[in-house]
Amino acid sequence: MNTRAFITGVSGPELNAEEREFIRAQRPWGFILFKRNIETPGQVAYLITEMRNELAWPDAPVLIDQEGGRVQRLGPPHWPIYPAGAVFGRLYDLDPALGLSAARLSGRLIAADLSDLGVSVDCLPLADVPVTGANAVIGDRAYGTKPGKVAAIARAVTEGLEQGGILPVLKHIPGHGRATADTHFGLPVVETPKAELERTDFAAFQKLADLPMAMTAHVVFSALDPALPATTSATIIEQVIRGVIGFQGLLMSDDLSMNALAGSMAERTRAVFASGCDMVLHCNGKIAEMAEVARETPELSGKALERAGRALASRKAPQPFDRLKARAELDALVDQAGAATGA
Repeated sequence: MNTRAFITGVSGPELNAEEREFIRAQRPWGFILFKRNIETPGQVAYLITEMRNELAWPDAPVLIDQEGGRVQRLGPPHWPIYPAGAVFGRLYDLDPALGLSAARLSGRLIAADLSDLGVSVDCLPLADVPVTGANAVIGDRAYGTKPGKVAAIARAVTEGLEQGGILPVLKHIPGHGRATADTHFGLPVVETPKAELERTDFAAFQKLADLPMAMTAHVVFSALDPALPATTSATIIEQVIRGVIGFQGLLMSDDLSMNALAGSMAERTRAVFASGCDMVLHCNGKIAEMAEVARETPELSGKALERAGRALASRKAPQPFDRLKARAELDALVDQAGAATGA
């Protein structure tokens, strides 16, 4: 399928005529869903089918941020609540096997929910390692504060997703845990020395470098590039993400419409591709911005096309499992974590 190197949102629970024409003309590689796109299971499944039909690609990737906790696009009354990442961390501290089991079960159950709708990609797991004093935008979404623990739980979540036929997106590479601002509203600057970053933040991602896709952090690491956030820094992408961390999968930007980035959508798009990202992500569903991004986005080709192909080819068929039993096991583990910590 010949597509352009961007992933787009749409404005609501159904496609309007302008969006249909945009998809047909601009040929995005994939789509991403948000709460504004979600009403009922039947409606979401139909929206996904229609997006793929307009693109004339029945296997076009459809992404969502379904983590659990505060970041859950699918929720009651039609979909269950899932625990925040920190719950797995608390269980891990009681017994690593319990924490990993809960993380894997959560990933597998989320995958079943997504697969029912036709969603094929979850923007999960996180490998961010938060520190004291950081902005709460990561907070309890993180699995812990030690890179080995974070990586182990992230791996278990990934296994659950993959067992359910859902592709993971590792985020926010090379690390969002030290950010002192919410990148939806401003640009964080991290002034930690390179050696410390490599020992903590980057170390968690190193253990997950084999994942098929990753999403960048809109964060400045002044020890590496004092001017540009990782998303638009060729230095960080080449030397850290592809180098120190060793990630060789499909690299997509975080959302272009976040206020951490400066300039017009066209300027942001050009900067993302100049840095070495493979794919641009634009989420807010505003058609004028979508068109501006599309105009600056090249055909998906070369190494980016190869990475995209490898990512999609790595998707596994869902394995059978007992959903009710898995949910009961997860709920029991979450209750155990709460009882142990008084939460």
